[in-house]
Amino acid sequence: MIRSHFGTRRNPFETDLDTKLLDHQAKHISYIETHSQQQGLTVLFGEPGTGKTILKHHLMKYNPDTWLTLVINRAMHTWQNILRLLCQTLDLESCGRDNTCEARILDEVRKLNHKGKTLILIIDDAHLIPIDALRKLRLLMEDFPKNHNLVLLGQAELMTRFQLRPNADFLSRITYTSEMTLLSPAGIEDFILGQLDLAELPHNTFSEAAINLINKSNGGNLRATKNLCVGGMIEAVRNQTRTVDIQQINSVLNQPHWRHNNQLEGIEPLVFTNQRPEF
Repeated sequence: MIRSHFGTRRNPFETDLDTKLLDHQAKHISYIETHSQQQGLTVLFGEPGTGKTILKHHLMKYNPDTWLTLVINRAMHTWQNILRLLCQTLDLESCGRDNTCEARILDEVRKLNHKGKTLILIIDDAHLIPIDALRKLRLLMEDFPKNHNLVLLGQAELMTRFQLRPNADFLSRITYTSEMTLLSPAGIEDFILGQLDLAELPHNTFSEAAINLINKSNGGNLRATKNLCVGGMIEAVRNQTRTVDIQQINSVLNQPHWRHNNQLEGIEPLVFTNQRPEF
């Protein structure tokens, strides 16, 4: 619908492999590359919508000649399930006991090392993984060849867990950490214009007033920006206009999930007590 109306071959604001990295995201790749040469353990954390997924997509395609990048997205698992997911990402047989799977993985990564491959293992939503499972994964990777990097992407609670005293062994082995912060208004504008460039649409597809309103409403959140822009373009299709302006963005912001509405909170519940009322 959007493509046919605006005359583009690509869905605008589709944050896939072609999405341009913003400055605050691009710096992490060079750090990850450096630390991968000395058995790195990287933790990148931040609020939802700060660009972790976009960074993950770029890591997946970065330096394919020397990197083998593995990604585990389904993080809510026990160690046994994570071990078998790791076998599957390496195209290995996943049946058998845990120690059998571990032996297969170690044998495979050593073969990859002889071929000159650097192993980058990315775990998304790592804050959902039980700490015992992460500890077992870290212990397994101690036996890997030294040119690898375990990259954990998650929310801020991930770093909080590592700072607890029982997890000091894990914290002491982290080689690089960084917080993915909310974007500045200039960063949000760069993201919008970059997405329009990818879709081969003119920059005036979004009016200056619309971009300013988006910046006032998104709280610096990249995912919220994307959803506002896509919603604004859908409203432009409905209004049969080729320019997204304040009217279209306001139509999106009027939806209940974009605004705080006391009516949605319900009526205050009755409180029953055994105390007699005072007259």
